[in-house]
Amino acid sequence: MSEHIFKRKLYDRMLQWKKEEQGKTALLIEGARRVGKSTLARQFAQNEYKSHLVIDFSNPNPEVVRLFDDYSNMDMFFMKLKLACQVTLYERESVIVFDEVQKVPKAREAIKHLVADGRYDYIETGSLISIQQNVENIIIPSEEEAISLYPLDYEEFRWALGDHETLDILRETFSKRISLTDGINRKLMFDFRLYMLIGGMPQAVNEYLETHDLGRVDKVKRGIIRLYANDFHKIDKTDKAKSVFLSIPSELHKNASRFQMSTVIENVKQTKALDLVYIMQDSMTVNPAYHLDDPQVGFELSYDRSTYKLYLCDTGLFVTLAFWDKQFTDNVIYQKLISDKLDANLGYVYENVVAQMLVAAGNRLCYHTFCDEQNHRYEVDFILSRSNKICPIEVKSAGYNTHKSLDKFCERFSKHISTRYLIYTKDFRQDDSTLMVPVYMTGLL
Repeated sequence: MSEHIFKRKLYDRMLQWKKEEQGKTALLIEGARRVGKSTLARQFAQNEYKSHLVIDFSNPNPEVVRLFDDYSNMDMFFMKLKLACQVTLYERESVIVFDEVQKVPKAREAIKHLVADGRYDYIETGSLISIQQNVENIIIPSEEEAISLYPLDYEEFRWALGDHETLDILRETFSKRISLTDGINRKLMFDFRLYMLIGGMPQAVNEYLETHDLGRVDKVKRGIIRLYANDFHKIDKTDKAKSVFLSIPSELHKNASRFQMSTVIENVKQTKALDLVYIMQDSMTVNPAYHLDDPQVGFELSYDRSTYKLYLCDTGLFVTLAFWDKQFTDNVIYQKLISDKLDANLGYVYENVVAQMLVAAGNRLCYHTFCDEQNHRYEVDFILSRSNKICPIEVKSAGYNTHKSLDKFCERFSKHISTRYLIYTKDFRQDDSTLMVPVYMTGLL
C-alpha cells in the first residue's frame, strides 16, 4: 500500500519560521501521536533545504545518541555526527530534524547550544505528554518555538480527496451570507458526513484513499485508540487516565452540564480529577471545554477549570470509540451517518466534530450554563471571543424548531454579543438575528 503525503496548513507557518527566524530558534512540532508530525517535518526538510539530516530517536543509532553526552567542541560534534550519518551539511542551508525528541531528553537539552552555534536549522517533533514526562534533570531550551499539529481539518481532508475548490467557494458564500440550494447542501452534507466517519488521522485517510473500505478504516482507527490507551497506561499505572479517555463518548451522550468524573472513577478527589484532565489536555488526544462563569469579562478571568466537558481530538476516532464494543458490520452509527439517518440522541457526534473544527481554527473551547427564574437550565454549547465581544454557538444535529438556550443567553448578555450562531445540517440562512450555519462551515466562524 502506498503512503500519501497530505498537504498541511502548518507547512506555511513553518515557511514563515524559516524566513523570519534564520536559525535563531528551533521549531518544535507538538501533537498527538499519529497526526503526521514526523511526515511533515521530513517533507519540509526535503523540500526547503539543500540537505537535511533526520535523527529518529525512537530507533536511534547508539553512536549518535552518545554524541550528546559532550558537545562542548562543536566542530568535533558535527564532524562525528556527519560521519555517523553519512550526510553532508551546509552552513545555513541544512536542517537537522530531531524526530521523537522526547525519547532522548539530553538531545532536547542540547538544542540551546546547537541554536547558539548557528550553523544549521533545527526542527523537533514530539508528543507533548511524553515531552513533559521526560524533562527531569534537564534544562528546557527557551530557544524553542512551539507549534501544534492537529488531525487533518475538513479543508485538508477535502484536499486529500483531490477537492481544492469547495472550501474556497464556501468562504465566499459565508462572507457574502449567500444561501445554498437544498440540493447543494445535501451533497455537501454527504461529503461532510464522510469526514465525520473517517476523521483526520493521516493513517485512516490514507487507508480510505487506498481501499475505499470503511471497515478497513475502522480497523486503523481502533489501532490508534489502543495506542493512545497504552500510552496513558505507561504514565498512569492506575489506568484512571485510560478510563477517562475511553469514557468520553458515553459521558457526552448523557447530555450533562459537565463531565462527571465520579461516574468514571469512584471516590476520586478533585485534585486528582484535575490532574487527569491536564494529562488528557497535554496528550492533545482530547479537547477540553471549560465552563465560562461570567461571559461578560475576559475569558481567562472567568474559566472554571473544575467544570468541563471533554471531546476527542478526532471525529473519526470518536465515532469508532462511541461504538467500541461493536464490530464494524454492526456499527449502526456508520450506517446512520452515511445515510443521514442519525438519531437525535446521537447528536453528540456533531458536537464533538464542531469542537474539533473550532480548535483546528485556533479557538479555545468554553461553554456556559445558567438557570432562569423558574429554575430551567439552559446551555450554550460554545462561546467564541471576537475583539471585545462574544459569539455564542448552539449545535443541532439536524434541523431546528427553536433555539431557546441561545435566545435566553443573548437576552442576558445582549450588550456583549457580536454574532450568534446556530450550527446545524441545513442550508445557510438567517433567522432574525441568528446566523444558521451548516456544520461544514464551522471552521469559517
